[in-house]
Amino acid sequence: MFALCRDCFRLDGTVSRRCATCGGGRVVAHEELARLSVAHVDCDAFYASVEKRDRPDLVDKPVIVGGGQRGVVAACCYVARTRGVRSAMPMFKALALCPDAVVIRPDFSKYSEASRRIRGMMEALTPLVQPYSIDEAALDLSGTEALHGAPPAAVLARFAKAVEAEVGVTVSVGLAPNRLLAKIAVERDKPRGFAVIGAEEAARVLAPEPVTILPGVGPTFAAKLNGMGFTTLGQLQGLDAREAARRFGEEGPVLVARARGRMRGP
Repeated sequence: MFALCRDCFRLDGTVSRRCATCGGGRVVAHEELARLSVAHVDCDAFYASVEKRDRPDLVDKPVIVGGGQRGVVAACCYVARTRGVRSAMPMFKALALCPDAVVIRPDFSKYSEASRRIRGMMEALTPLVQPYSIDEAALDLSGTEALHGAPPAAVLARFAKAVEAEVGVTVSVGLAPNRLLAKIAVERDKPRGFAVIGAEEAARVLAPEPVTILPGVGPTFAAKLNGMGFTTLGQLQGLDAREAARRFGEEGPVLVARARGRMRGP
């Protein structure tokens, strides 16, 4: 078992709730922590976080980024989310749920500038950066340990802290053996999180999850799977390649592999 302090970046075999070096409580422990090298980085409530960065008086207030009464929510902070507000929600409904929200019209040039800075910091870690959107990307840090003088887990912790200090927003990190699991991991610990899913535990961790947790399984396909009796990934994991192909066509074996946390390449 390895433990990483996300405050002082100590990485060793000493597992405790608080770091023995700095006393910090942001310690993440996992058996595969020192061996994993694929990450998914997701900025926390990005648009709203940039707005709060520029207006410190809003730090504890519910913030919604979006249009007028007939518009929709482009983004919202975590305070607003606790009131039930979500992205793409009609603005009138969001304000009914959170009438004291501070509504700010989007400033995409400002968000793009922050995104470019964060992307540059990612590319300083590895050339293998795959952007998914303005506020999230996958990184493959395989083979970079000698360059950075530390395993990927510690490098990512340093990166997250640097983004917070230099750009003024927070990020969450998912660390895993491939991009699929890294994406699933990052959703398990937000905001300012650091979640790990290892190769050896992947199938067990995914088994109780709903089929909708897989990227690409939208409402229509999920409804089809549910109608066939598949509501969890564990149920899909039980199919062999032949049965998967019979039920779902040539993409069936790929679907089952993904349900087990596997994918081609990182």
